[in-house]
Amino acid sequence: MKKLNLKDVSQYVEQNIETFHQKRIQSLDGLKLSQVLRRKNPYLFKAKYVLTAEQIIKGLVDAHISSNEETIFGDWLEGLAIFINNKVYDGRKSGITGIDLEFDRDGTRNIVTIKSGPNWGNSSQIAKMVADFRTAKKTLRTSNSRLNIVAVNGCCYGRDNKQDKGDYFKYCGQRFWEFISGNSELFTEIIEPLGHKAKEKNDEFVKSYSQMINKFTKEFANIFCKNNGEIDWDKLVRFNSATIEPKKKK
Repeated sequence: MKKLNLKDVSQYVEQNIETFHQKRIQSLDGLKLSQVLRRKNPYLFKAKYVLTAEQIIKGLVDAHISSNEETIFGDWLEGLAIFINNKVYDGRKSGITGIDLEFDRDGTRNIVTIKSGPNWGNSSQIAKMVADFRTAKKTLRTSNSRLNIVAVNGCCYGRDNKQDKGDYFKYCGQRFWEFISGNSELFTEIIEPLGHKAKEKNDEFVKSYSQMINKFTKEFANIFCKNNGEIDWDKLVRFNSATIEPKKKK
């Protein structure tokens, strides 16, 4: 085990945080109105007494951003966690399906799948993770049958008071960052570096976001608003939910 140098962490963040911000903007640039309209419940807008095209568009785009940013930043934090672990325990990105990180500590091989927060999956997704852990253990033991292996679901934030899940351990928030680094305070120490050029990059994102709102609002009004400006709910619901009949062969 080597002591973590926080300057290395800050340098990594400064060199790589740009990737997160670029992907945020790219997720907007590649968005299409037809895609987001089909993902959202049109009845909900009506039930909430939504009356303007902009209200609908903001609801659609904001929902997309919220979901997408969690995924993008989760992937970014995974990279940070692997970098930190490599500095301390010589850990590495795993080549085994479903496993994100492998490292040895105190005679034990730790296999880790990294998630953003503790409430990341349903029962079938958790069962898939457990199956991946079992497969990974078999794979690793083909070359060393006596290898002691511990499976861990690491979560970058949050809490879970029951760490031992039987087939694996679940470490969240402070416990996870300490597990991969040996530093009990790392979970707070990484906050400051993450703000590197945050305002500058967020200003760029807000500009792209505003352009997207304006563009989609104009497009929505042209297609789904009547001549008097009223939303054509029948047309919107049909676009979202009408049965598409298969084309008949000639």
